[in-house]
Amino acid sequence: MLRGIDVSSYQPSSYDTTGLSFVFIKATEGRTYTNPRLTGQTRTAREAGLVVGYYHFLWPGNLTAQAEYFVGRAPEKAGDILAVDWETTGEGTHASNAEKDRFLRKIKELRPNHRVVLYCNRHYWLTVDSTSYAGDGLWIADYVTAGRPRIKAKWRFHQHTDNPIDRNVADFPSKAALRSWAAGG
Repeated sequence: MLRGIDVSSYQPSSYDTTGLSFVFIKATEGRTYTNPRLTGQTRTAREAGLVVGYYHFLWPGNLTAQAEYFVGRAPEKAGDILAVDWETTGEGTHASNAEKDRFLRKIKELRPNHRVVLYCNRHYWLTVDSTSYAGDGLWIADYVTAGRPRIKAKWRFHQHTDNPIDRNVADFPSKAALRSWAAGG
């Protein structure tokens, strides 16, 4: 299992990359929020030679506008992964299954040469999701032993803790294999 983390504006622009193969960086949320540390966090990841992913926190409604906002702000480099963070918003709402699916497909349409994955927690995957559509792969959050999320579906990334930071593993035999997959191989 490969080790990685995900970061947002709650983490510094410069973070420890020792032993990591990948990082997901929060880029945007809704139609108005851009992570103010996006550029610095991207620089740290690229300087460390990590496979880089960007994620968008999805709100219900205005899906095309949200997709355009996300791809307009997430750096576009071959081999970067794009992710949709599907969970409960600060207002207690969430995008519907149809909205989640449309958003994933819209990102694929806007960035056809990039892998697009779905991030959600185990509860969402097992009880909220009704379509099992995760784009090019599932990034599941379940705070149990790394690499052993309690789901039957095939997953690519597993967020296994948020203490002290969000730690993830990837189901690839090597960083080269992850890089090849991310590049469309």
